[in-house]
Amino acid sequence: MANGEGYGQQARATAARDGQGHWERRADGLYGEIESRDAFDQAVLGGSLSGFRIQSVDLTERTLALLSTDTSKTVFLGCPMAPEAATKIQADGALVFPPVPHLPFDPYRGLLYSPEQLFAGLDAGGYEATPDALAYAWFQRTKADGDILASMLRSVHDDAISDALDELLVGARVVGVMGGHALARGSDAYAGAARLGRELARTGLTVATGGGPGAMEAANLGAYAAPHPDEMLDEALALLGKTPSFSPSVTGWARAAFEVRDRWPGGDGSVGIPTWFYGHEPPNAFAGHIAKYFANATREDGLLARCNAGVVFLPGAAGTVQEVFDNATPNYYESRGEPTPMVLVDRAHWTERLPAWPLLTSLARDRPMASRIALVDSVTEVPEALARLSG
Repeated sequence: MANGEGYGQQARATAARDGQGHWERRADGLYGEIESRDAFDQAVLGGSLSGFRIQSVDLTERTLALLSTDTSKTVFLGCPMAPEAATKIQADGALVFPPVPHLPFDPYRGLLYSPEQLFAGLDAGGYEATPDALAYAWFQRTKADGDILASMLRSVHDDAISDALDELLVGARVVGVMGGHALARGSDAYAGAARLGRELARTGLTVATGGGPGAMEAANLGAYAAPHPDEMLDEALALLGKTPSFSPSVTGWARAAFEVRDRWPGGDGSVGIPTWFYGHEPPNAFAGHIAKYFANATREDGLLARCNAGVVFLPGAAGTVQEVFDNATPNYYESRGEPTPMVLVDRAHWTERLPAWPLLTSLARDRPMASRIALVDSVTEVPEALARLSG
């Protein structure tokens, strides 16, 4: 083995460990995904990019590397580059999907969103100027016009998000926290959901929510607070309570969240999985990793399917009821393997106001999922219930 090849393989392994990219050996050669310039620089040390998929990496300053490296069988997804580099790689036989101009989002992105990315420009122009709001406006304009290009771009984007989400969660024990978007900051229920998120994160679980406001934000906030002293969450709740809702001002609501993040940096990186289908509900800024979709059905199924350590259902309305039975169906049929825990919180809510519990228990009767469902009175009982159902 030549020294250069050995160093290239070592560099690839280092990049993969650092989350910059990942590679595997296949019968027809090396295959991998490159999602950053650092990963690109490591990969070219091996002398060939053949078989790689390079996602949304700006290569305008990597012309020499592209001109001097084998790019046969390489796929470039939305990578800006110099014209001479584009000519050369196409001559090599690379497959090139060029960047799409004038879009408020990147359909080929290789990584999930961060709160800073979705809310960029918040301070200067308000929420309406942020990439999140602009993507929603684009979706509103294009979702019903029948344009195949727009629908294709949405599909490509959502598939890229799913790929990035799977890469993030490799080996993670994920617990979902579902609940209503209308839960107000400053309420006892909001505080309870936040403390639940903190408790779950401190047990080593990755907290995942629908990524929106209300109970979802509270759970992501709690997970964010997990590495901090207990009093941090109490102070953050008091600060957020001054802006109870995203209505009438998403800008003020989001600024309050970033004030918390700025005052207490270094929070735990939970996951939020929102959708532009409900674009009037902004994503919350406490989920460190945001998988935002255009297709709500893809988002709903993907969120629940990835909750391998169970799902907690806080009180909610139609959306949360839908999630209860979206999760119950694969548990009933065992289509994803053995059933995963389901914990419904607030006995009165789930037996009287929206009596989903009696139907759930009827479905579960005489099936393996019967030992994986629980109804509890308060969020304080959730961690013990999850542990018992997982045993």
